[in-house]
Amino acid sequence: MARRIVAAMPQRLDLLVPVPLHRWRLWTRGYNQAGLIAAALHRHTAVPHDPFAMTRHRQTQVLRAMDKRQRRQAVAGAFAVPDRARVQGRAVGLVDDVFTSGATAEACTRALLTAGAASVTILCWARVIPGEDAASDIGGGD
Repeated sequence: MARRIVAAMPQRLDLLVPVPLHRWRLWTRGYNQAGLIAAALHRHTAVPHDPFAMTRHRQTQVLRAMDKRQRRQAVAGAFAVPDRARVQGRAVGLVDDVFTSGATAEACTRALLTAGAASVTILCWARVIPGEDAASDIGGGD
């Protein structure tokens, strides 16, 4: 996955930040797929990655069965950057596995930019094309 994403990465990124899971979801799942992808991207590019730059401080429902508006409402305000210095002035690559409606990426981008990131580029493995009904077949990503 990382090799394919690397081919599409912009030249200048200062930091890779995975979309965080809520601590309870991380505990039950045992891993964060976005974090694994970010670590692999780091190994392939040497761009630093920081799995703790952003937190999901509020647990959200699984987004799978929600429409775009419901997804936006579910993730609004769920993400935070506890230490602004980690992202301030940096070109951030936000790493996720699947981009479905964009609600999660939008909420994360808002948190990163509010914390002072210079820019945010979305890096994902798969994207659901708008108008396709495949979103319900994908494992609940957004």
